[in-house]
Amino acid sequence: MRQVRAVAKREWKSYFDSPLAYVFIIIFLMLAGFFTFSVAGFYESRQASLGPFFTWHPWLYLILVPAVAMRLWAEERRSGTIELLFTLSVTPLQALIGKFIAAWLFLVLALALTFPVVLTACYLGEPDLGVILSGYLGSALLAGAYLAVGLFTSAMTRNQVISFILAVVIGLFLVLAGYPPVTDFFTQWAPSGVVEGIAAVSFMTHYDTLQRGIVDFRDLVYFASVIGFMLFATQWTLRNRTAG
Repeated sequence: MRQVRAVAKREWKSYFDSPLAYVFIIIFLMLAGFFTFSVAGFYESRQASLGPFFTWHPWLYLILVPAVAMRLWAEERRSGTIELLFTLSVTPLQALIGKFIAAWLFLVLALALTFPVVLTACYLGEPDLGVILSGYLGSALLAGAYLAVGLFTSAMTRNQVISFILAVVIGLFLVLAGYPPVTDFFTQWAPSGVVEGIAAVSFMTHYDTLQRGIVDFRDLVYFASVIGFMLFATQWTLRNRTAG
């Protein structure tokens, strides 16, 4: 546990030693505000609801989270510091968990800084705070799932651009898999069980439920499973890469 905490602390500090953290937070807040107030028509809807705010998170994370994750392993491998890291009594699993925790907390911090949107909704009316908390929970889990995918693609290559593109492609599939045009396409030739299985792996199927204020244990298990599976795949990749 001490090694995990040390890696997480080192990674957290690295964010704020460079412009990366500040640039990411500013861009995230600006885009979240733009899509909520200008595109989704927050004021025009005349409802004290954060639905227009949470609706855009899957698309913001699709681009922004891989940008954070792409350097986590690719940079370590490119600079050769990954071997040094693993010789400091730190196992790949400990390093992986430490990096994931630091990056996830950073994303949650950026998400928490959107609190003025909540204050605005409270000023305009009486929003359901339970629904808002559920939406934030779903958004944090969604960011963690995107991050786990980005960690995996970052471990696969030394090239950050390739890592970013792979993470976006996988993330896009996991978002679109549950959309009606996609399921309709598969319905034409695939058994219904296959279509339902494809829709079930979609981020949106589970995120939408939390966004509506319904905290279903199955959705929590889904996000935990995605994160756990991608971290397991990342560890397996790291072991093979470093052993080679």
